[in-house]
Amino acid sequence: MSTEITKQADQTRQAWVTAFCLLYQEKPFSKISVQAVAKKAGYDRTTFYQYFIDLRDLLDQLEEELMGYITTRRPSITAETNEYHFINALVDLYQERSVEVNALLGPYGRDHFSTALKSSLDLSLFHLRNDEANQYEPYLVEFRLAGALDLFSLWLSRGQDLSVPELVELLVKLYQTNPGLKELAKQ
Repeated sequence: MSTEITKQADQTRQAWVTAFCLLYQEKPFSKISVQAVAKKAGYDRTTFYQYFIDLRDLLDQLEEELMGYITTRRPSITAETNEYHFINALVDLYQERSVEVNALLGPYGRDHFSTALKSSLDLSLFHLRNDEANQYEPYLVEFRLAGALDLFSLWLSRGQDLSVPELVELLVKLYQTNPGLKELAKQ
């Protein structure tokens, strides 16, 4: 019986998350109310508080879940394939949780989620660490991460007009064939 209750609670929580995400795709966070989410989810407003403290808590939990997916479920990364695996992790995440990804990487969520993601990632993901300090490292990390997220967001907004392998190949080529990036990473 407790398994059935847990399953139902998970489904209810997911309904709240989905309703919030659908609204977040359409309007900024500041314009979303618990009442609007309740109406979209088809539940009473008081039920919301059984799962979340407030809308900020819902957003924080959602971002944390998706960041955890990106940072822990991706395969082992090598210097040659780091962008490939990062973008593939995003594609896998999109295929599993498209409503949430569209909200967080959409026009209203992208900046907030990108900032949170950047603060949670291990910089070794981008293989810029050398034995010596590199004054350009923060800029290179920002460039690579922002570029990957922006290209992924553009791909989503264009209706996935490239195949996944084409998108990954494009991103890898942009990073691996750019002599300026290679030169700065070695300094």
